[in-house]
Amino acid sequence: MQATTDVPIRTAGSIMAYKSDIEIAREAQKKPIQEIGAKLGIARDDLLPYGHDKAKVSQSFINSVQDRDNGKLILVTAINPTPAGEGKTTTTVGLGDGLNHIGKNACVCIREASLGPNFGMKGGAAGGGYAQVVPMEEMNLHFTGDFHAITSAHSLLSAMIDNHIYWGNELEIDTRRVVWRRVVDMNDRALRQITASLGGVANGFPREAGFDITVASEVMAILCLAKDLKDLQKRLGDMIVAYRRDRSPVFARDIKADGAMTVLLKDAMQPNIVQTLENNPAFVHGGPFANIAHGCNSVIATTTALKLADYVVTEAGFGADLGAEKFMNIKCRKAGLAPSVVVCVATVRAMKMNGGVAKADLGAENVDAVKKGCPNLGRHIENLKSFGVPVVVAINHFVTDTDAEVQAIKDYVAEHGAEAILSRHWELGSEGSADLATKVAELADADTANFSPIYPDEMPLAEKIQTIAKRIYRADEALMDQKIRDQLKLWEEQGYGHLPVCMAKTQYSFSTDPNLRGAPTGHSVPVREVRLSAGAGFIVAVCGEIMTMPGLPRVPSAENIMLNDEGQIEGLF
Repeated sequence: MQATTDVPIRTAGSIMAYKSDIEIAREAQKKPIQEIGAKLGIARDDLLPYGHDKAKVSQSFINSVQDRDNGKLILVTAINPTPAGEGKTTTTVGLGDGLNHIGKNACVCIREASLGPNFGMKGGAAGGGYAQVVPMEEMNLHFTGDFHAITSAHSLLSAMIDNHIYWGNELEIDTRRVVWRRVVDMNDRALRQITASLGGVANGFPREAGFDITVASEVMAILCLAKDLKDLQKRLGDMIVAYRRDRSPVFARDIKADGAMTVLLKDAMQPNIVQTLENNPAFVHGGPFANIAHGCNSVIATTTALKLADYVVTEAGFGADLGAEKFMNIKCRKAGLAPSVVVCVATVRAMKMNGGVAKADLGAENVDAVKKGCPNLGRHIENLKSFGVPVVVAINHFVTDTDAEVQAIKDYVAEHGAEAILSRHWELGSEGSADLATKVAELADADTANFSPIYPDEMPLAEKIQTIAKRIYRADEALMDQKIRDQLKLWEEQGYGHLPVCMAKTQYSFSTDPNLRGAPTGHSVPVREVRLSAGAGFIVAVCGEIMTMPGLPRVPSAENIMLNDEGQIEGLF
């Protein structure tokens, strides 16, 4: 999303006033969702409508298009996020609209929003300005109920584990080694660590437990990586929920929970289709945590869109060192996908902040600070190119940017063998992103991509972690004590050595220090623990201090979210 929420009203070519994102969204001239589906060749009967402006695409239709050729896949990523704002989702939506504006058949694929961050400090997740996906309020709240279904399926398994222990513990679960935590889609630090089953014999056996936010659930990651319902149930059954005293794993299928969980997720598995402000189709489905999981929208949404559109624009969470790396090494590897182009989003404001300028001073021209902050962008360009995919930089325009500052970024990017294009989609919609769209289509159509993940399946797990730390973060090494190395070896012996690695670290820096901006070198990546997500199909390496249950800030956004006198939602954006 764009950091700034006010957008200039365009009147006879001049800026007369400002409108907020939510005001723009309310004025959207939405078309019935059946018309949006028709743009992609989806018949009315193949849409399961949720009101007039959103729907799910039926599994039977998805099955019917699998023999079609794929369109071009375009990944939108960004520099490391800063308080200045980068606008990755805004650029994703703007680029999708821009491609349609220049006559291409394009579709957008983004993630669903989590309630916790929306009521915490992030705001919405539907783009901004004149590059938004609508209906904005519904998308940022309950939408089609997918997150509730995931929370319910996860909670069912939690209840069945404790119920199994209560009724005799036939599987001989060591109650000290129950690794399945509970989830809720809200930021609530008080639930990070709890004691469950207090209150006497009737309530079970007391044990330590805790809550994560729903987007950190392995169920979420599985839903976003599963190909169909059969694959979904298998992956759910493969999840490890506890260990016995002899350290042997207990799986969700041992608890006999996988079937009922699949039933709860049956509708959630079907991707959602909505529209942009310019009435272009957008798939919005899934939302795995970009730290503890792979941070991309669902495989089923992306692969379906590729069968229906010539160009599919999708995004990956956080900066390219996390989101793009996981998109390439996890999602593409698992789904057999290969991007044709990568767009790396940067802003003049963020470059200045990387160059040492305080947020309060970002409005003043400072070309030297822009140049000083550009190495962060340069490293991302180099990393992205290492996957064998052409890169273009989108300079997401802010009204305070000066020509000299923009030119400084363009010159720097040119020195790194890429092109930077100023895009004004936030202010002008598709008209403002036409140049970016033209360049992206040109690169995609040239078919010069030679995509390859940066490590093979057969590489040892510890070596995979070292590879990411050294090649992507430019660390001297990843620090792993003997206990972690022994755990990785054990998983290799158990048949999990082929899995990719999902690095969980701060999004704000290439290092594990969130305050270390720019392009640091000479640092190490301490791996605190490793976790096996056997159902999702990756190993999580937790680096530094990463929370799987966020807390609310001192002044949460929820304090300003309310209904106005007309019954409209205020403060969400």
